[in-house]
Amino acid sequence: MATTLHEFTQVLDRKMFPRVLQIQSGIYYQGCVYEMFGRECSFSTGDLLKVIDFTITRFTAQTSSNTEIEIPVEFPGLFKLVADSQPYRSIQEIADSLKISSHRLSQPVFLSGLEIQLAQGVVRKGDSFRITSVTNELNGGRVQCELLHREPKICFSLSFSQQGHFTECQDNQFYTLKEIAEWKISKGRKRIVTEVKTLPKKDFLFSNLLANVSGELKLSPVYELKAVTRLSDKIILVPSNLDVEVVDVTEQFDCDSFVQPLSLMDVFKSPPEFFPVVAKLSCERPFKLSPELEMLFSSNQVIIHRAFYAKRILASEMGRESTRHFLIPESYNGRFKRRPRQFPTAYDLERARSETEHIRVVATREFESVYNGLTSVYAGDEFIVTKGKSCVLSHNGTKRTADAFQCLKVTEKSQKTEVKESVRLPMCLEGGFMELVKDKRQYTITEICRWFPLPFNVNVSVRDLSLKVDVLAGAPGLHIEEEISDPCLLISNTELSEFREVPVNRTDLILNIKQRWDGENPISSGNSAIEEISEDCYYTLRRYAVSTITPPPRPPKKPKAPPPRPPKMLSSRSESANSESSSCSPQSHCVEPFKRDDFMQCSDSKNGNNKKIPISPVLFPKPTLQKAFDSPSDLPKGRSLENISITKLEDDDSDVHDYEYINEDQLDGIRRTFSEQNINMGKGKPSNTI
Repeated sequence: MATTLHEFTQVLDRKMFPRVLQIQSGIYYQGCVYEMFGRECSFSTGDLLKVIDFTITRFTAQTSSNTEIEIPVEFPGLFKLVADSQPYRSIQEIADSLKISSHRLSQPVFLSGLEIQLAQGVVRKGDSFRITSVTNELNGGRVQCELLHREPKICFSLSFSQQGHFTECQDNQFYTLKEIAEWKISKGRKRIVTEVKTLPKKDFLFSNLLANVSGELKLSPVYELKAVTRLSDKIILVPSNLDVEVVDVTEQFDCDSFVQPLSLMDVFKSPPEFFPVVAKLSCERPFKLSPELEMLFSSNQVIIHRAFYAKRILASEMGRESTRHFLIPESYNGRFKRRPRQFPTAYDLERARSETEHIRVVATREFESVYNGLTSVYAGDEFIVTKGKSCVLSHNGTKRTADAFQCLKVTEKSQKTEVKESVRLPMCLEGGFMELVKDKRQYTITEICRWFPLPFNVNVSVRDLSLKVDVLAGAPGLHIEEEISDPCLLISNTELSEFREVPVNRTDLILNIKQRWDGENPISSGNSAIEEISEDCYYTLRRYAVSTITPPPRPPKKPKAPPPRPPKMLSSRSESANSESSSCSPQSHCVEPFKRDDFMQCSDSKNGNNKKIPISPVLFPKPTLQKAFDSPSDLPKGRSLENISITKLEDDDSDVHDYEYINEDQLDGIRRTFSEQNINMGKGKPSNTI
């Protein structure tokens, strides 16, 4: 039965590929060229298409005001998923609707609305579990699950026939539209998201699409089909909303009668028995290839021997404003020398603990410890982190951190001997440590990764002589960050004179598979070059690395020791006057602070009368003069209010905000009276400061 291309796409599953479609009818003319979003394809009635794959190229987003916006998956923004309120009634429905694999983005979490009896225990109503993998069996298959928020960790499996009430849990992770399109779209369901951040990207055509949009967005995917015809070896891209009708005729035609153009990722996903094969580069050549790959694919045909994961070392350049990033193969034959590492916190210093050597550092910042049993650090102090395992991992493999770690402090140092003492440093120490490096040995890249914990700082001391241009030799320093597993294909020319490890994720090639190759597979791997990768590729590789690192512990609470009590204050003017006779220094006297409900007495020198001024609510910091002066005339000769020290009374701690209220007129009166008094005494210029 004929269906529209859009309806056919909605029920399409990757397990069904390849499919052969025949064009039935639609709004088109014979030989017409459809050009939509840069895709061109020409169809006539009766044309046959072999669909080999499909991808999501954009979303139709419906806003809260029911307006629709076309958003490409390359939109530079981060989105948060809204949990799907529609429950799944069986595990079979979950397995058919979602993409589940070992990748962390394809492991959905569900809330069980019913109790499930298991051999290992019971999944209670309201428990949440994560689906980690799917295994297909003759009787239907099972999913492997992990129960969350339960100690110890419980793993179990559920069959596809398991009935229940499974609701998607709220996901607090942020995703790009490309990640949502690849991992988070359920078949036959719409996805609701909210935008949380727009990432800046220069000269991007769609960067302001959501500038005036707020609230939730309901995303409907728009697919693009990859297909081939019998008459051409070129892959054509067909938008799923093309207004044509098709019928599935896969059972009536032989799929092998079509050419088999495949991307490198398609070839990599093939089963092991698929290799080795002879392939030809498609007529669609990529925009740019490295010189090594240009030489490899210059021949008419190549041999793909096997698919494997190659180990690469991710490194970044140090000492320049524009940082470059590299992927270094294990076969790199250059030599490296160590460079000092910087540790911003004691936690970073403890994480760098190695089983092969002591780490000697010098403190660059001071840190005064207020914790019992933990030492203070002063700039210039030298510490030695002894050999051993980091205390971040417990013996059970459960990640945890301690509040402090033990190391040696160098207390005395001479030319021949040095005195050390064992101290404990708090993990929360926000100091700074610089490594002292005395190692002059030269290391290979594999030795560094085997003997030292990463990250690690080095520079190239001897370049790789097998390379025409060693890009690492010109770098002032390299920050080796981590080891990664890179999917690659081992490809050679037909003469078997050159073998290359071709990275799948960063090489855009379309190959036409011709036939199997009957020769023997090479035992050794091929040559691999140093790759300089872009910023986008670097952050894609590094995005989830921090999720495997245990965060530093929270600092312990400071001890609640009572603060030192100030000396006892005199509370009356009579006591203050009596104490004046026993001491000539005004700093030995105190007075009660101004109170909110009190009146202040000021002298009017012109009229010769005294008046009381009520205090109005004007904020002023709470001072206390160190002697009870009834008026400025009581000040000792030669003393000014500038020289009167200010302290804080013991009973002032009851005030939460630590403020007093004082009237500005009162303050001006004090200043004016005091200035006139100074002028009369002939002591120089009047003071305007209190």
